[in-house]
Amino acid sequence: MSQTAKPQQSYLGPLIIIGVLFFIFGFVTWVNSVLIVFFKNAFQLSTFSSNLVATSFFISYALMAIPSSWLLKKTGFKMGMSFGLVTMAVGTLIFVPAAKTLSYPLFLVGLFLIGIGLTILQTASNPYVTILGPRESAAQRISFMGVANKLAGITSQLIFGSLLLSNATTDSSATLEKVVTPYMILTGVLIVLAIWIRFSNLPEVSEEDDDDITEHVTTTRTSVWQFPNLVLGILALFCYVGAEVISGDTIINYGLSIGFSSDEAKYFTAYTLYGMLAGYILGIVLIPKVLSQQLAMRIGAILGIILSIAALLTTGFTSVLCVALIGFANAPIWPAIWPLALNKLGKFTKLASALLIMGITGGALLPLIHGYLTDTVSPQLAYGLLIPLYAYILFYALIGHKKQSW
Repeated sequence: MSQTAKPQQSYLGPLIIIGVLFFIFGFVTWVNSVLIVFFKNAFQLSTFSSNLVATSFFISYALMAIPSSWLLKKTGFKMGMSFGLVTMAVGTLIFVPAAKTLSYPLFLVGLFLIGIGLTILQTASNPYVTILGPRESAAQRISFMGVANKLAGITSQLIFGSLLLSNATTDSSATLEKVVTPYMILTGVLIVLAIWIRFSNLPEVSEEDDDDITEHVTTTRTSVWQFPNLVLGILALFCYVGAEVISGDTIINYGLSIGFSSDEAKYFTAYTLYGMLAGYILGIVLIPKVLSQQLAMRIGAILGIILSIAALLTTGFTSVLCVALIGFANAPIWPAIWPLALNKLGKFTKLASALLIMGITGGALLPLIHGYLTDTVSPQLAYGLLIPLYAYILFYALIGHKKQSW
């Protein structure tokens, strides 16, 4: 497929399909914040145990990042994306027997399978955003996909927060029955999408297209680990995703712990997503005309540190709002880490991209540390974990990404 062989208009249909997929990414990812609280109440779990929701979901990125690339080469991108959606559908369907048998471990298996399917989808969809249109406007398309992702997250909070966190009861079987109907509907939606993708006009990504995503750079290095900007970038991404998940997925539990009712707290993650959405829109307007992506990343990291400290020093809704506003600080960080980490990697770019995807497991491991601190120290002081995470991201934004040798 050649970008010059097709008129601009031909990209609209495929981009709508990818936009729908990014909406699905956001919807199933951000509903985790509601599930953490829902399962904690239904199974009477500790915060550490309830945060296994995030761990089960995000650990799949470590296990499937490299296998996903292999699968897509074997099946083709359209077939691979359909397989990813079907895998997600199996995961959502498992919620039904898990609810019937009152089995928290079975719910975690379902979340793990949803995460595996999502990893395949994200591995496939990211190249499409770059090749479906002029290369010079790729960053803008990525930002618009981010907006779709966050709008989906807000939608999932409003729908599932109302369905699962209202009218709480001490009867576990009655409580868990709440997930059956919405997850059966979600299963049906995923199956329909899988069929749609399979028979859509979405073009296959060829090796030439895949290679054209990054600049051809010649390098004499023999190992991907010889690039400090990549290795430090993987750690930066690990810290960032952990911080994003902590600030978004734990805020409802935090609100409940300091006295807010379920009807009030169920919308707190949506506040975080509103902040991220505002940050994305501001980025579309200001980057790169007013701010460089690197400068925006530095500002985001500094703001993350300030808001984390403010969350520790304030009380009540002000403290909750500080945690929520971290979403705004997060917005410019993800888009900046990728180009900085992949800069001048040449033939190692594809492997490096898979390693960066594995860095998303920060969302699996760091919330467990936060949960442990919540249970053993205090729900508020646990947010102190965010300070060193943003401090490292700031180090990477200022110094780490510039290192070309050890």
